[in-house]
Amino acid sequence: MMSRIWAGIDSGKGHHHGLALDSDGKTLLSRRVANDEPELLKLIGDVLDLADDGQVTWAIDMTGGEPALLLALLVNHGQEVLYIPGRLVNRASDGYRGEGKTDARDAYVIADQARMRRDLRPIRPGDEAAIELKLLTGRRADLVEDRTRVVNRLRGTLLGMFPALERALDVTNTGPLKLLTGYQTPAAIRRAGVARLTKWLANRKVRNARPLAETAVEAAERRHTAVPGEKTTAKQVHSLAQEVMALNEQISEMDKLIEGRFREHELADIVESVPGVGTVLGAEFLAAVSGSLDDFDSPDALAAFAGVAPAPRDSGKVSGSLHRPVTYHRRLQRVFYTSALISIRCDPNSRRFYDRKRAEGKKHVQAVLALARRRVNVLRALIRDRRCYQVAPPVTSAA
Repeated sequence: MMSRIWAGIDSGKGHHHGLALDSDGKTLLSRRVANDEPELLKLIGDVLDLADDGQVTWAIDMTGGEPALLLALLVNHGQEVLYIPGRLVNRASDGYRGEGKTDARDAYVIADQARMRRDLRPIRPGDEAAIELKLLTGRRADLVEDRTRVVNRLRGTLLGMFPALERALDVTNTGPLKLLTGYQTPAAIRRAGVARLTKWLANRKVRNARPLAETAVEAAERRHTAVPGEKTTAKQVHSLAQEVMALNEQISEMDKLIEGRFREHELADIVESVPGVGTVLGAEFLAAVSGSLDDFDSPDALAAFAGVAPAPRDSGKVSGSLHRPVTYHRRLQRVFYTSALISIRCDPNSRRFYDRKRAEGKKHVQAVLALARRRVNVLRALIRDRRCYQVAPPVTSAA
């Protein structure tokens, strides 16, 4: 009878590769299975049969997306599942025999690392709200990346045709984008003039229509030479401006969905009370920690997971050298760093801490990271005590 089984899953889109090891590292099962419920259930059953009454520990290289169905089945069967990041698997692979990369090899590395390591985090089912927030914030991040890409393309295209207008306009704002959907070339803007352009923008509910029109006409007056391909370039500017506006609308709609779902979570008021944490950052925080801090037994554990606790890098005579950890939750680090940066401007406690760190000789980024680390302690304490943040502690009267 097997006393302990370690099962590694190399996840994929249409198929996963499952591999089971015993306590000595001997392969007991290796199989490619379709990402379909009957085959996944068959794999789980076969691995459990190998263990008889022993314990099975599963390890996987993803926490959602492609292996979501498999994870749900494992949770429903009460199985222990560990998360081993893909970067860790790639680095560990160098220490194993053989060349090349196969799904079976990766599954073996995952299972063997789970067998030997004691620092892997378990995957536990989050609450429904946290799961929905993870999906919504992930979609928002994709939309923001798409917008950034299109804005950069718009700037590059406009720069090649009309550099003066590209310098004068902030194409991330609605007004300049609407202007570019109607007027792109210097000649067209000059023909329209300030009065007509102002009326055209005002009819489209653009704020500060006249200053924007004056800026555009002033840039056009300095340009009287048409560049080759100007008509085609103008069409591209028009199309890209419309695309950015459409993405802005989608992001705005996503923000409303995120805010509505975030407000329904029991920790929403506590998380949002921390200066610098709005609904989007708060939603990303809850999504990253699966809706609770039950998996983190100390502030240090949460800080390490968030990547705001520096790791030592000593060698030889060099000691006390610290660096950013290699493995951490990048979006959670963004939550703490961005909120710390914002809080410097709006929270006197954060400002004093930041100024003290700067006075100690730390650079700006180092001081902000130190503040982010301190805010981990604050937020964890607030959630533990179920109370909201206050700028100054309440004054209690003597009994």
